[in-house]
Amino acid sequence: MATGKTTKTAAQSLRITLKRSPIGTPERHRLVLRGLGLRKIRQSVVRPDTAQVRGLIHKVGYLLEVQPS
Repeated sequence: MATGKTTKTAAQSLRITLKRSPIGTPERHRLVLRGLGLRKIRQSVVRPDTAQVRGLIHKVGYLLEVQPS
């Protein structure tokens, strides 16, 4: 029986790694990092490849490394 839900594949997610320290960045940028779930340098998280996540990445992209996961 199909439930109508689709499963996410690896191509639909992004691995986001914090590469630079947020010290000295605007408070809003630090809040964006917290929203992505990043707290420590070299910490990685996997997030879905959505327009909302892409917007957050665009805001603080200078601190991040993004790879398809």
